[in-house]
Amino acid sequence: MKIKKITALLLAAAMFLSAFLSACGKDSSSGAEDKDTKDTAAAQTGSVKEDSGSPVEVSFWTLSTRQEAVEPIVEAFNAAGNNIKVTASYYDTDGIKDACKVAASSETLPDMWFNWGGSLGGFYAENDLTYDLTDYAKEHDWDSKFSEAALNLCRLNNTLSGYPTSFNVLAIYYRNDIFEKYNIAVPKTFEEFEQACATLKENGIIPISTAGLYGWHAMRFVELLIEHYAGAELHDKLNTFDESWNNDAVVKALAKYQEFCEKGYFPEGFVTADPNDTLLNMASGAAAMDIQGQWYDGQIIQNGVDINLFGTFPFPSGGSNRLSSFVEMTQFNKNLTEEKLDACIKFMDYYYSDENVKKYAEYYNLPLPLKVTAMPEGQPNVEIMIKTGNENGTFTITDQAFPTEVADVLFDAQDAIAYGQMTPKEGADNIQAAIEAYNSK
Repeated sequence: MKIKKITALLLAAAMFLSAFLSACGKDSSSGAEDKDTKDTAAAQTGSVKEDSGSPVEVSFWTLSTRQEAVEPIVEAFNAAGNNIKVTASYYDTDGIKDACKVAASSETLPDMWFNWGGSLGGFYAENDLTYDLTDYAKEHDWDSKFSEAALNLCRLNNTLSGYPTSFNVLAIYYRNDIFEKYNIAVPKTFEEFEQACATLKENGIIPISTAGLYGWHAMRFVELLIEHYAGAELHDKLNTFDESWNNDAVVKALAKYQEFCEKGYFPEGFVTADPNDTLLNMASGAAAMDIQGQWYDGQIIQNGVDINLFGTFPFPSGGSNRLSSFVEMTQFNKNLTEEKLDACIKFMDYYYSDENVKKYAEYYNLPLPLKVTAMPEGQPNVEIMIKTGNENGTFTITDQAFPTEVADVLFDAQDAIAYGQMTPKEGADNIQAAIEAYNSK
């Protein structure tokens, strides 16, 4: 992704957080539903009568973590008499990335698929694989439905490349009962954060539930250390490749990450642990902190854990304490007919309808990127995090700011440094070499 696009992402992210507060307020097939559900779905999808013709069939790839909501939503939608049949397939976080890349290379992408913004969604826009929604959005007045910043975050490679579904901020989730038991105050400085980790370790508690498989979860801590040592201005320039990664701030950050590894502040064997399982340590009380986004409230509830045991705080970087952030969207296949595109949009509108969001709230990343939105009930940390991000500011999460080939080098460096096979200086050198190779193309 070109630098100017990443810069636009950063600006749009800050705008979007402000808009939040000012506006606040296995495959599936068709199945039978009660009449009220059918009538509701029919109204929300724009259906007027039963159509006896062959249904418009559309495929949808999404995350397995949302399957408990998507399956009944698809069933209700398909049973509504709208002459549309949606078939959903489910993948874990990294599985969907791999599946979409393979499908892109073989020209077998589904009709619509879940994706993230930045370089992840940008790959499909830059390779002319996504439907340009610019004209559709104008004709259907999306400006009155979605916030301007949400739409801007979905504009990739000069196209409106996706249907915005969420904007996410990340902070430190912590077990307040564990902090209270060991008389640990919420850290306000980086030194206090280090002392909290030391106290937890001394008492047999894993300080930070971290998992290194795939790289992106461990990256969340590394980028916070870079924010701490580099400061906001330099960090932004590093993420747009306007400054070299071979500098003292990055080396210090990677050295501190190595120090945390050596002190045992992460779970044993974390480098090969699955990042989708970090809640297990938090739920059991084996770990006291995790770096997560506002969706974590929903996951905590889904797993039957007491949400009142959890609080959040911004990582004390010593500057503005900004939160990392990223956008999610649904992208559509470039080759869709108008009929199929209309069917896909109707399904997305139904999926994100007020009724379904309220019914399956813990399976959505709330609040939604709409002009008028509301904070979810029963998820107390969501509003706190959105407010914190609005007040402190945000930066784009590294694996969306970076093209994939550079992010992969960062992930490899994290693993090698954790194992003591690479020095922090060598890690910074390797990342910068990858950036220079990318820029040379």
